[in-house]
Amino acid sequence: MKTLSAPVRQYLLVTGNYWAFTLTDGALRMLVVLHFHALGYSPLQIAALFLFYELFGVVTNLVGGYLGARLGLNRTMNIGLGMQVLALLMLTVPSAWLTVHWVMGAQALSGIAKDLNKMSAKSAIKLLVPDGQQGRLYTWVAILTGSKNALKGVGFFLGGALLALIGFKGSLLAMAGVLGLIWLGSLILLKKDLGKARAKPRFRDLLSKSRAINLLSAARMFLFGARDVWFVVALPVYLSSVLGWDFWKVGGFLAAWVIGYGIVQSFAPYITGRKRGHVPDGRTAFLWALALAGLPAAIALGLGSGPSQGVLLGGLMAFGVLFAVNSSLHSYLIVSYAKEDGVSLDVGFYYMSNAMGRLIGTLLSGWVYQVHGLEACLWISSLFVVVAAVVSVGLLRHADPAASA
Repeated sequence: MKTLSAPVRQYLLVTGNYWAFTLTDGALRMLVVLHFHALGYSPLQIAALFLFYELFGVVTNLVGGYLGARLGLNRTMNIGLGMQVLALLMLTVPSAWLTVHWVMGAQALSGIAKDLNKMSAKSAIKLLVPDGQQGRLYTWVAILTGSKNALKGVGFFLGGALLALIGFKGSLLAMAGVLGLIWLGSLILLKKDLGKARAKPRFRDLLSKSRAINLLSAARMFLFGARDVWFVVALPVYLSSVLGWDFWKVGGFLAAWVIGYGIVQSFAPYITGRKRGHVPDGRTAFLWALALAGLPAAIALGLGSGPSQGVLLGGLMAFGVLFAVNSSLHSYLIVSYAKEDGVSLDVGFYYMSNAMGRLIGTLLSGWVYQVHGLEACLWISSLFVVVAAVVSVGLLRHADPAASA
């Protein structure tokens, strides 16, 4: 570590914190799903346990960006790590205390922790890469984003393995202990005042004034709504109830999909032309959204004549590749567009839109599937991606972030 430059050392610390948090986040989700499924909860009831997790993400990203600019990203990242430890310990109480409201409260705390951690990690990269090295920035953001999603899939497997080996309470205590040690190390090693704004931001600065960031945030909201409207509730329930998959097969497949999705995100710079010296702009985001737009509708048409495992799984694989590239492009563009002074204000606002899209998608996924089925969810998904592509047209003349500030 001593032979590395200071920015690289800080990048590795930020990434390591993010990785450790992500493993516990994925494992906790799988532990809750498996444990409460064993207690007889239905898939929709289990999904409801995560409602506050998504809802509090909307508020956390907005307020968290403000806190990051005032307090420093090292503090918001460490607050997130500490809150995750507390959320894990909340679920170690006696079984009689594990009511729906208690679990939803623990998930709300975990959701706040997750978005504080993510906002801090994404914002920190902006400060660790010089402005003139946009290609390097794109690569670093893609690695951080892709590795996070791959590790979240690994966390799914970890949660199931821990549950089988040491039980629900033992798993939570083990993860809380390890993450607590990482939190203590982060308090000591992470650079003080990283990302702290030179000028104290006002509360009204929470809402972005940059047209490029507003448009990109709107596109992100519809993009992630398009994924979650069929992926969060509708797809697992369909695989289980219509295709007859058992719970372990559903969980294992979705975990593998998330890992593959993360790997593609990491290689997005090479897929979009980074190796040839091409750095993406708004036009790139528009074209890749356009490529994705028709795919959910095509899957819906393929399922029109009846359930087809081949059509669904093949479509899901293609969707994962295209969506991963879209997501990675967006993650780079927000870091590129954000102002360096108080970067977390812009990044927090953007990920608030991301959380809002996930919340809308999660709610629609359960309701639309229950009333109209998976095909309707897929049609809504295509519509949302079309809207994201149309909004991205406004970014075409904002390839230079300074022009839109």
